[in-house]
Amino acid sequence: QVQAVESGGGLVQPGGSLRLSCAASGNILSITATYWYRQAPGKERELVAIITSSGLTQYGDSVKGRFTISRDNAKNMVYLEMNSLKPEDTAVYYCKIRSVLRPYNYWGQGTQVTVSS
Repeated sequence: QVQAVESGGGLVQPGGSLRLSCAASGNILSITATYWYRQAPGKERELVAIITSSGLTQYGDSVKGRFTISRDNAKNMVYLEMNSLKPEDTAVYYCKIRSVLRPYNYWGQGTQVTVSS
């Protein structure tokens, strides 16, 4: 089993920056990738970024060039650095850990990001 815990959300002004963290625990060696998703009120959950165990990254079109996903293996942490934030980035951000262990996908509880002046 694996556990994912997000932190770092909050209120930020448009154009500002925020860094989210996802702490992994449990069977760390079973992790194959970590994802960030977000869900705004009334909208479907959207894929924001992915980082694989080999370090490959991928981003959703709406955040390319503004968000950066990274990881610190020594701390079992994955980060989402968000720059040039826009009001439309307002959402609950979720970390999902993909593992080779059932049930394969492990979700965190989510952290709220609000971009507003």
